[in-house]
Amino acid sequence: MKFAFFGIGGVGGFFAGLLAKAGFDVTFVARGKTLEALRQSGLRVESTLGNFSLPQVTATGNPAEVRGLDAVFVTVKAWQVPEAAQQIRPMVGPQTMVIPLQNGVDAYDQLAAVLGAERVLGGLCHVIAFVTGPGSVKHMGLHPAVTIGEWDNTKSARVTQLVECFTQAGFKARVPDNMQVALWEKFLFLATLGAVGSVARCPAGVMRSVPETKALMQQAMREIADLARAHGIPLPDNAVDKTWKMIENIPGESTNSLQRDIMAGRPSELSALSGAVVRLAQAKGIRCPLHEFVYGALLPGEMRARGQLDSSQWPAIG
Repeated sequence: MKFAFFGIGGVGGFFAGLLAKAGFDVTFVARGKTLEALRQSGLRVESTLGNFSLPQVTATGNPAEVRGLDAVFVTVKAWQVPEAAQQIRPMVGPQTMVIPLQNGVDAYDQLAAVLGAERVLGGLCHVIAFVTGPGSVKHMGLHPAVTIGEWDNTKSARVTQLVECFTQAGFKARVPDNMQVALWEKFLFLATLGAVGSVARCPAGVMRSVPETKALMQQAMREIADLARAHGIPLPDNAVDKTWKMIENIPGESTNSLQRDIMAGRPSELSALSGAVVRLAQAKGIRCPLHEFVYGALLPGEMRARGQLDSSQWPAIG
């Protein structure tokens, strides 16, 4: 199969690298210093599964020149998906699948609105990976896994074929009984770590060891689980307990991508995580107090990172 990854950050670089390492035809769609580094020296991956380098990769900054694809993986940040959907259009042929691997619960709808529902699959991934420099990625936690499925939860040959490719590349792949449940189960995990980690500004091991902060995480999970059920998502009764066990088992030094971006003063996925919780709760007329607080507290910094606040209104402290 012939693949392209649109957006070469931690997730895109890592999974594209694994597929290319396994011998698959993979095009890296990138820009700026990342594109330059990929063209000059390829991709370098530091991983708990073993480090590897790909001295030569196929990389482009022009999506329109990439054709004949079996699948496009969308691995930009969640807030970039609407723009990415437009840029991906020339890459998508009659048989091309588009698989979002974003955080949050909005990417499928955003892509389907532009590209057509018949071309878009449900998708998510579990991995802790981030960029350490242009063309360099570090995988530091969670065994890499991808969950994919038809949005209507039917079984299909194209999904089966993708799963076989992923298995050959050495990472886990599964087709869930219910794609929406799988998406919200990840959201439960990620939005919790993102919300509390971004406010507490400490790694997972510290958050779960301080009773008061642990209680905040558990409240964040309960709010999301109640919200999912209010939207008709049949989360299992043990969803919160299952998610807490996952949080207990990730490396203590782990941080969330939302937290890292906020602490670095970069535009973040705040609107796709706690912001989405607040928005979806308002749609159902319910309250999610912890996420309302997190979103409101972090929004000024997010607006500053996006140039939406005058810097003169934000003097240096100390």
